Parts: sequence; C-alpha cells; structure tokens
Amino acid sequence: MNTIAINCDVGEGVLNEHLLMPYISSCNIACGGHYGDVKTMDHTIAIAIENNVLIGAHPSFPDKENFGRKIRKMTPEALQESIESQLLLFKSRLDLVGAKMNHIKPHGALYNLIAVDVVTAKIFLKAIKKYAKNTFLYVPYNSVIARLAVEKNYKVIYEAFADRNYNSDFSLVSRNLENALITDAVAVFKHVVHMYQHQEVITISGDKKPIIADTFCVHGDQENALSILVYLSENFKKQGIAIE
Repeated sequence: MNTIAINCDVGEGVLNEHLLMPYISSCNIACGGHYGDVKTMDHTIAIAIENNVLIGAHPSFPDKENFGRKIRKMTPEALQESIESQLLLFKSRLDLVGAKMNHIKPHGALYNLIAVDVVTAKIFLKAIKKYAKNTFLYVPYNSVIARLAVEKNYKVIYEAFADRNYNSDFSLVSRNLENALITDAVAVFKHVVHMYQHQEVITISGDKKPIIADTFCVHGDQENALSILVYLSENFKKQGIAIE
C-alpha cells in the first residue's frame, strides 16, 4: 500500500485536536507567537502523544492580535529572539513528558515571507540552528527558505497545502480573496490527489506547475477540517493509499 503524510496546524484555540489527530501524520502546535501558552501546548502535546502523531513547533511573528497573519516590522535581532524563545518554551514542554520535536513549521505571514525574502529566511534559519541536526523543517517547494535550508544541510520536508489555492507564481492565494481556502472535501481530495500523483499543482489560472510535496497540510482552524480529514482518509484507502 502506498502512503501519504497529512499534517495539521493545531493548538490554536479551536479545541478540536482530539477529533483531528486520528486522521493525521504530524501536527504543528502553536507555541506562543500567534496563539498558545503553556496550558494549550501541554494539552495539545498530550493528545498528539495519545494518537501517536509526530509533533512539530509552529512559531510565528509575535502577533496574537492578527493571529500571525500580517507581516510585522521587527529588527533582525528581535525577530530571531522571538522565534528562539517560542521554540525554547515549546521544547521545554516536550522535555517534561519525554516527547520529541520532530519538526518546525513557521506559521502564517512568517511562512509566506521566508518563502520569498532572503533576509528574513536567513534570520529564521539562524534562529532554529540549534535544532537543525535532529529536527526537520517544513517548507514550500521551490522557495527561498527551501533553497537556503538545503544549502546549509538542514533536513527539509516539502509541504503543500491541501485546503489552499495557489497562484501561478507559486504563492498562496491571499486570504483576503474568496477563493483562498478550499472548504469542500471533494475538492480538497481532488487537489491533493493531483499533486500526489502528478507532482504538479493546478493554479487558479489553470496553469500546471511542478511541485514536490512530502506532506500535505489541512488547517485545523477551518470549519470543515474534520469532515475534510475524514473524507481524505476514507477515499485514500479506496485508492490503496494509507495516511502515515
């Protein structure tokens, strides 16, 4: 049987982790930047362990007001310090229960910015350097952060979005637009299967762009997250594909 990896952003206040975890391979837990505190981290980590789901940190710009979805102007030193402090806190919570940090996945505006901006990407890589040897980095294919990370021998896992539409320049469609998010489970399934089977993504313009994806993200805070994950699980099985 073939396998596919599905990840989910969690620990973001929706409190649906206990429902989502049985259907995913790995999770990205908010660690205080856009959302989260010790209580939410501990709660989500426990559910991940219970469901044997790989655990990742989900750092962002320190901006709870905008849920980390707007670029914050910060000095390089301040941004690096913020990312380092988020990861340090998250790692300390994992250590308390003997759990491993499998990966790091930046969130929101930070994720999108380091995909295209060399300066910010270098700051991010510097901030996570101490974890690079034993931790994977989730990054978009054909991005600035991916290229720089590979050059520095960071362990990279390419990620694509199951529930987001892409522009022709490989960026995600802005959340300010109606077609940014794919909320229909059947449409998400078709979107993922095409990327998985053909190593290409169909953009909103109808273009087909090459893509490599080792894991596919479903956002845990979108209203149809559970129904999408259930549908993916059931229909992947019908095609002889297991979520692992």
